Amino acid sequence: MSFYHNSTLPTFLLTGVPGLEWAHAWISIPFCCLYLTALSGNTLILFVVLTEPSLHEPMYYFLSMLSTTDIGLCISTLVTVLGIFWVNAREISLNACLSQMFFIHLFTFMESSVLLAMAFDRFVAISNPLRYATILTHARIAQIGMVVITRGTVILTPLVLLLKRLSFCHSHVLHHSYCFHPDVMKLSCSDTKINSAFGLFAIISTAGVDSIFILLSYVLIIRSVLNIASPEERKKAFSTCISHITAVAIFYIPLISLSFVHRFGKRAPPFVPTLVANLYLLIPPVMNPIIYSVKTKQIQKVILKLLCSKRTHI
Repeated sequence: MSFYHNSTLPTFLLTGVPGLEWAHAWISIPFCCLYLTALSGNTLILFVVLTEPSLHEPMYYFLSMLSTTDIGLCISTLVTVLGIFWVNAREISLNACLSQMFFIHLFTFMESSVLLAMAFDRFVAISNPLRYATILTHARIAQIGMVVITRGTVILTPLVLLLKRLSFCHSHVLHHSYCFHPDVMKLSCSDTKINSAFGLFAIISTAGVDSIFILLSYVLIIRSVLNIASPEERKKAFSTCISHITAVAIFYIPLISLSFVHRFGKRAPPFVPTLVANLYLLIPPVMNPIIYSVKTKQIQKVILKLLCSKRTHI
C-alpha cells in the first residue's frame, strides 16, 4: 500500500454534503445565515458587556467568555465549510488540518469549561449572595479564564503531536467539512491505539468531567433554592439559571447526537452525519446570544438603549 509519511506533508480532501454536491450552492445559503447570526450575535454580546458599566459583573464576564469561544469556533470552521460549498475548495494540507483541528477542539473544550464556570457562578450567587462579590473578584475571574485556556491547550497539544508522528494512507478523504480528530486518525496506516486512548482521555477529562460538575452544581443549587422560604424568591432565584441550563442543553445534546449518529447511524443516508457534525458546531454559537438576549433583562435593556440612541442620531 502506498502511503505518505508525515515528513512528506500529505494533502487531505474535505467532504461537503455527500450525495448532495449538486445543491452545495443552495445549502450554503442557510449556512451563511447561521454564520452571520452567530458572529453578529456574539459580537453584539461582547460589545454590550464590555461597554456597559452596569454589566461589569461576574455573570456577564463569563457570558463574554462564552461569546468569545463561540466566535472562535465559528471562525475555525467558516473558511473550509463555505470554501467547499462555494468553490469546491476541498484540499487542505496536514499542517493546516492539524491547526484547524486544534482550534476546533480547543474552543469546544473551552466552551465546556466556561459553562462549568457559569454553573459555579450561579451556585455562589444563589447559595451565598452576600459573599458573591468577594468570592468572584475580577482577579479570580481572570484566573478562571487563564485556567480555561491553559487546560484546553495542555490537553490538546499532545493530541496534535501524536497525530504528527503518524503515516497516512494514500486514500486521504475526510468525512467532514473540517478536520476532526477521529476522522484524521482513521486515515493513518500506523498503529493508533495511543491516539485513540488519549483522544478518549481528552473527552472524558474535559466535557465528561465538566458535565458531572455542572450536574453537581445544579443539585446544590436546587437544594439552596428549596431552602428559600418565600415562593416568590424561590422562583426568582431559579429563573436566573434558565439561560444557563438552556446553554448547557444546546451544547451537550448536539454532542451526544453526533456520537449516536457515528455509532448507530450506519444505515442513515451519508449526508446525515455530515449535516449533524456541522450543526453540532454551529447550534451553540447561534443560539447562545439569542437565549441570553431574550432571557436576560439587563442585556435586553442595554441593546434597546443602543438601538434607541442610534435612531435618535439618525
